[in-house]
Amino acid sequence: MNTKPITALLAGILMASCSTSKNSSNDLAINTPIESFINLSHVVNDKAPVTINPGRFTTQTVTYRLPRVVQGTYSVSNFGKYVDDFKAFDYDGNEMPVVKTDMNTWTIDNAKKLDKITYLVNDTFDIEEVGGIGEEQPFSPAGTNIEQTNDVLNLHGFIGYFDSLKNNQYKLDVTAPSNFTRSSALPEVSSKTSEDGRFVTTSYFATRYFDITDNPMFYGNLSVEEFQVGDIKIVLSVYSPNKIHSATSLKDAMYKMMKAQKAFLGDVNSTPRYDIFLYLSEGLAESPKGYGALEHHTSTVVVLPEASSEGELAESMVDVVSHEFFHIVTPLSVHSEDVHYFDYNTPTFSKHLWMYEGVTEYFATLFQVNQGLVSEADFYNKIMQKIQGAKNMDDAMSFTIMSENVLKAPYKDQYLNVYQKGALIGMCIDITLREESNGQRGILSLMKELSNKYGKNKPFEDDKLIDEIVAMTYPSLRSFFDTHVIGDTPINYNEYFNKVGLEIGEGQIETNYVFNGGSLIFAADPQAGKIFFSEAVTENSFWNDNGVQPGDVLKAVNGTEMTMQNANQLLQLMFGWNPGEDIEVTLERNGEDVVVKTTTTQSYTFGEGIIEKPDATEAQKKLREAWLKG
Repeated sequence: MNTKPITALLAGILMASCSTSKNSSNDLAINTPIESFINLSHVVNDKAPVTINPGRFTTQTVTYRLPRVVQGTYSVSNFGKYVDDFKAFDYDGNEMPVVKTDMNTWTIDNAKKLDKITYLVNDTFDIEEVGGIGEEQPFSPAGTNIEQTNDVLNLHGFIGYFDSLKNNQYKLDVTAPSNFTRSSALPEVSSKTSEDGRFVTTSYFATRYFDITDNPMFYGNLSVEEFQVGDIKIVLSVYSPNKIHSATSLKDAMYKMMKAQKAFLGDVNSTPRYDIFLYLSEGLAESPKGYGALEHHTSTVVVLPEASSEGELAESMVDVVSHEFFHIVTPLSVHSEDVHYFDYNTPTFSKHLWMYEGVTEYFATLFQVNQGLVSEADFYNKIMQKIQGAKNMDDAMSFTIMSENVLKAPYKDQYLNVYQKGALIGMCIDITLREESNGQRGILSLMKELSNKYGKNKPFEDDKLIDEIVAMTYPSLRSFFDTHVIGDTPINYNEYFNKVGLEIGEGQIETNYVFNGGSLIFAADPQAGKIFFSEAVTENSFWNDNGVQPGDVLKAVNGTEMTMQNANQLLQLMFGWNPGEDIEVTLERNGEDVVVKTTTTQSYTFGEGIIEKPDATEAQKKLREAWLKG
């Protein structure tokens, strides 16, 4: 699993019978559910009370933890640091001594007397720092929100686990105001309304702790739409603080996208239901700033800016959610022991982020041209952006070593390359398979074969995966893996493009309103709190045609003042602009305001792009067709 962030532009089952009686068998009987309670009706200062009733222990000491790292993220979150007022009580109601052994861990002695523990949970959204991605903060889609109108319940931020009891069942009760809409990926068992009608307690069931962390919830003033794509029910839940967007307004775009994804995947079916939870950020100081998504086995949590136009938001959702949905292939159906037996406190990581994230990102790009959602030129442009992005990272670093050591320096700073070079690795494997099989096999068919061999309940051995792939396919992949994935030699992409009658060449290429190809056209003066156009603006046809000059300070975009706190959000919005949109940008030049009020046109720059070779053979063109449309 993994987060799929939008790169920061300024940072380069059935319910079992649940008994409330104590069980005195060894440690704690595995069929005794751990009873947990989240009370959203007694929130004070954005802190929600949590109670954990574990059953009777027979050991002298027990350890309770909240996750340091959660599945799907490749950074330290330390959810224990958002816990206050942690207390333990015996059966007589007396408080017991608790030792906090680290940021996420509490140890309780004389545990045979332990009845319950209680604590308060702070939300993470309010305290994210600017540029929080890459810092020791939970990535927004992995975070939590507690407020009067909305609660984002990534349950790993509320519910912890006892070291030896991660495989115990959990019963979870969530109490919230009765006017809240509830949307949950975790199976609902029952609900009960308070006598005065003000609150509803909803009961859920999880087979083990993993299911707690893998099934997020939204509560609050939501809009929810359900629709069917083949035999998968899609549930789309949207929180828009100012009601600018809704599940209804996004439904058609999501249906079109997921119908295309289902057609692309064919007979890959690993979930009867898929939930999409979208939180739209207002862009305020206390709003979440980490735009992107966190995938779960059968759901995803997405955070995007509310100020996006309907078209911009739909486009962002297609890019982000398509990636997350493709995770039903890997790691849901194909994953290593590191994923299957994940340790939330001291995790180990697989060598194969090129597959989990890279192939997933490649699918999210390829399916769009395969299903006719974008043109071949648009597809080539996205691939070229990934090539340029990979060059801006450490292109001479072993991908397997980076993956296995992703929490450590210098590898953690290269994590975002999984969406660039990782996807390109998937592309090169795909083209190679097409060539070797005369167009009949590709990386999707390979992933289906691996899924049939393993599946969600059988992990592979990390060190043996590449050998197995080579044995299942062709010897030519051995050299590719040894040289470019295990090894640290940069990929010559023209070698692979040539097989399909393409090449990287110089010329006029399409770009957007924030980049020239892969180069940002803005710079920042943090001390002065200003964002300004760099010299590169002269090579961006749209801005150049509208008289924008190097050094022009970006003061406001469509009426929203630019600050260092919201700069990333506004640049993301500009990045999402399409030709034909009416815009108004206020600049400052030599102390005076300059207003650019116009309609966007396609912007171009001069640089490298992927073009068709004029002397491409029919065999190369046929292979290209198999690659893009097969």
